[in-house]
Order: sequence, then C-alpha cells, then structure tokens
Amino acid sequence: MTPHGADESVTQPATGVIMTPGYATTIAQLAYVWGWPMVNMLNRHHSITAAPQPGLLNGVLPVAPQGRLAMLADYIEPSETFVTCPNQDVVYGLAYMSLDEQPVIVQVPDFGDRFWVYALYDARTDQFGELGKPYGTKPGFYLLVGPNWQGDTPDGIRDVIRSSTALANAIPRVFMDDTSEDRAAIQSVINEIDFYPLSDFDGAMKTTEWADLTALQGPASDGGGETKWVVPEKFFDQFRTVLDIVPPLAGEDSLYAQFQILLDTADGDDEIKKVLTDTAVSTERDVIAPFFKWKHNGRPAGNGWNRSTSNAQFGIDYFLRSGTAKSNMFDNRPTETQYFYIDDDAAGAGLQGERNYTVTFPADGEPPVRGFWSLTLYNDKHLFHPNDLKRYSLGTKNKNLARGDDGSLTIYVGAKSPGPEHETNWLPAPDGHFSLYIRAYWGEEPILDGTWEPPAVRPA
Repeated sequence: MTPHGADESVTQPATGVIMTPGYATTIAQLAYVWGWPMVNMLNRHHSITAAPQPGLLNGVLPVAPQGRLAMLADYIEPSETFVTCPNQDVVYGLAYMSLDEQPVIVQVPDFGDRFWVYALYDARTDQFGELGKPYGTKPGFYLLVGPNWQGDTPDGIRDVIRSSTALANAIPRVFMDDTSEDRAAIQSVINEIDFYPLSDFDGAMKTTEWADLTALQGPASDGGGETKWVVPEKFFDQFRTVLDIVPPLAGEDSLYAQFQILLDTADGDDEIKKVLTDTAVSTERDVIAPFFKWKHNGRPAGNGWNRSTSNAQFGIDYFLRSGTAKSNMFDNRPTETQYFYIDDDAAGAGLQGERNYTVTFPADGEPPVRGFWSLTLYNDKHLFHPNDLKRYSLGTKNKNLARGDDGSLTIYVGAKSPGPEHETNWLPAPDGHFSLYIRAYWGEEPILDGTWEPPAVRPA
C-alpha cells in the first residue's frame, strides 16, 4: 500500500517479502522510539474522554468528554499522577478533541494583566496556534479545526486555528499568586474559560463554576509514578492507529512505508509478531527509560543544569520528542517557556534529601521574564513530594520570600528545616533522591539566547 500522500513514482518497500527477525528488530526499535509519544497521546485521549461529563477524576484530575473542557479552580493537587512535572504556579485545564469530526469553540475571557496561555497540542505533541498573553490575544471566540475540516465559520469568530492532526488536546494555564486574595480574584476569570463543540455555539459567553466540578471515580494510582500510558506489549496494536490518523511530515513517507510493511509482515508471521513484542519491551527498558534522567534532556545550561530546546516544536527531532514525552510531557514552546532541570549538586553528586542545599540567585540574577518564574522540587518520579507545608515550588507567586541585604535570594532545599528564620524560603525534600526544575515563562532575551545561567545547587 502507498502511505498518506506518498509519491507513487518513488519505489516503496516490496510487499510479500520474507522479513528476517534481525531486520524486523531494527525497524521495530525505530518505530517504538518514533511512535512512543503518539501512542501515549492516543491512550491519554481514550482515558480522559471516557468521562461522562466534565469532572475531577478521583477528585484530582480534570477530565471531560471529547471536545469539552474541564478546568481546575486552584493549583493541581500534589497527588496527581496523570503527567510528570506539573506546576503549582498556574490553574490548569484539559480538553481532548477530534477536530475533523467535531470542531471546537475556544472562549477567551478578559484576563487583564494576568499571565495566561492556552497550549494547543497536535497528536505529535507539537504545539499549534498562538493563544495567550505573549501574543496579545484579544478576548472572544476562536475556532479550532482539523486538517481536513471544510465547514462554514459562523459570525462572531475572531480566528480559525487549524491543527495538523485531527487528534489534539488543549491545556490552558493561568498564573495565580499563592494568596487567598488571588484565589478569590481569579475565579470570575477562569469561570469564562471554556472549550466546547461548534454545534453548541450561540455567540454568548458561557460561564461555568469550575470550583463545583463533580468528583468522578476512576482507577487509583499504584504509587509507581506517572500513569503508564504506553504498555510495550500492546504498543504495536495501537501503533497501527497512529499510522492511520497522523499524516507524515515532509520526508517521512519512507518511514511510514517501512512501518506499514513491518506490521503487515507480522500479521502473517508469528515469529515476527513475537519479535515486535520483544523489541517493544527491550526498547522501553534500554531507550525510553533512560530519558527520565535530566542529563539526557535538552542541552547544558551551566552549573550542571540542562535546559529544554525545541520543546513542543519537535518536528522530526524524534530524540527530544520522545525524551520530553517520557520525562515531562506537554512543555510549552520555547518562546512561551524555558525549562531548566538538574539531578545533581555542584560537586556532581546526586541530590539527596538527607543533605541540605542552597540555591542562591544573586541580586538582579533571578530568571529574567515577562511572565513568571519558579523553582520546583520533584521526587524521584518527577512528581510532588507531599509535605506538611504543602509547598512544592517557590518563585514569583510567593510574596513573602526573604532576600539578603544585597538583594540576593537564597532558597533552602532539603528534608530538614533550615530553621525558622529561613522557613519561608524552604523547599521540603523527600529523604531519597529528588530533582529541581526552573520554569521561566515568557522569557526575556537572556533566557531565549541562553546567556542566563541557573545558579549552582550547593550543599549547605
């Protein structure tokens, strides 16, 4: 068969051949690395859109039927395991969509001076469209459509935003100070955030009390980290769907042809079918799992930190796309957010809660941003560490941070309190391994060009 849009004048792999196990292993391993983020997206979509109505899965995760949004009304709960590396600087929402069959209306309220961005992801985990404060987006209605949608655009729509794939999701992020006053002030704004099918559009701004979402019962976390969205033993059955619904990028036709012949061969050859399963299991262990370590993500940023690059604009950079999907899926694009992460202290030793550390930003040395910044602590699973202070990050949202006489800001990190005089600047850590993560939303030029360096993490 000829894959989507392939040039028929170019010779494609022959059908009906007897493929050797060694060759099948080679192509299967590439298919697994290439397709891992998209199978991940496919399974998240199926799980989230199974919700009968917008609600909070187990009282924690926003879920909704296809084409609809569920929105939090506060920071995400620390017990969530839907995605690694969440943050507690923003109020999140989540929607999954199939945009060819069901175009979706996006409501944008008047956010005033508050930072906000609606991150829109296609099936490849690349962002599309530009909706947010960095883009000067005006309040009103926007229409999301799929690559093949040809319907009429109703009056009252500011812009039509087309995804490169029918399968897409949206994650609104709205900044909120960590104060009771701002928690109250943000409610009227977020209550006008919504995504819903075009068939429901009547030109009037809809309002939903997101704080009143119903808790929906679902599978409980097994305590083993992020929900396991890719199961190696099932991967190649689901991979077929990816090839059907995700059209190739320029230059990918030959990849699609190789992958399709591999699947077709496995259909009639039990030995090759077993090769696919065995290769999926070994590639998960040997290739995907190591992406969880920050040293395998992005590029060096100074003082032992790595930084993101090409996030949410991966294109054919399969290495970074799969690495990000494994370690911290759903980044914002680089101009919206830069991420810095580290597993080791300044001496190269792994971060351990039994030790205390300091992270000191010199005067005028905090991340230069037009949005906000934060330093977040994650446990060894890239999730929040429950603690008595219910504190998981420090930064712009915190209005009581103590600074030195010279204007510097020192954040204390460790399982043991640094003492009452420093407690406002303390990030509690678990007893074992942990990592640190800096977010710089809407970075200024030193963030974008890489000249700003994160401070060293020093043992106290």
